[in-house]
Amino acid sequence: MLIPYIHCAMRQAHYEILEDRTYYGEIPCLDGVFANAKTLEECREQLMEVLEGWIILGLRLGHDFPEIDGIRLAAATENA
Repeated sequence: MLIPYIHCAMRQAHYEILEDRTYYGEIPCLDGVFANAKTLEECREQLMEVLEGWIILGLRLGHDFPEIDGIRLAAATENA
């Protein structure tokens, strides 16, 4: 479910050109997932890297993830 979640999240991304002519991208439904770069392609690549890191950290910390387009991620729990 990880790859479909990433693809769905990236489809939610919004991009804009800032006054300094750099590109800013974010995934509004995922707090803290944003990027800024000189080109749109670099911004997309950075945004995906930020998203991957955000997911990895969230899984390690056992966070709940928002559902995106009907896809949910859940951290595995260890049986005590």
